[in-house]
Amino acid sequence: MDIYHGWFNLKPGIRDMDFVEAFTAYMELLEREGVIEGWRLMRKKLGLAPAHLGEFHFMVEVADLTQLDSAFNWVATRADPVETEHFNVNSLVTGIQFALYRDFPDPVREQGEERF
Repeated sequence: MDIYHGWFNLKPGIRDMDFVEAFTAYMELLEREGVIEGWRLMRKKLGLAPAHLGEFHFMVEVADLTQLDSAFNWVATRADPVETEHFNVNSLVTGIQFALYRDFPDPVREQGEERF
């Protein structure tokens, strides 16, 4: 499983639950279309995270990079219905940073012959 992360803040004046509604609609669309496996949205608790990572954090789970590429390609069409949902989220956030992690060890990992 590969996990696509994003950390961000809401733009000034954006209500948190308005963002949650837009983000949920976007993620549910991606999930229904089969281009993601699952997702989570989190908010910093007690200020316990580096300030540069922002108040909010999301995780999107994909089976592999092929599925992630499919999701990116669909969003990149900039065609509805995905364009509206993407805009509804993207227009509410600022300072977003992304990362891509994977489950470890990799399921194909063999042990005993490593040279480093």
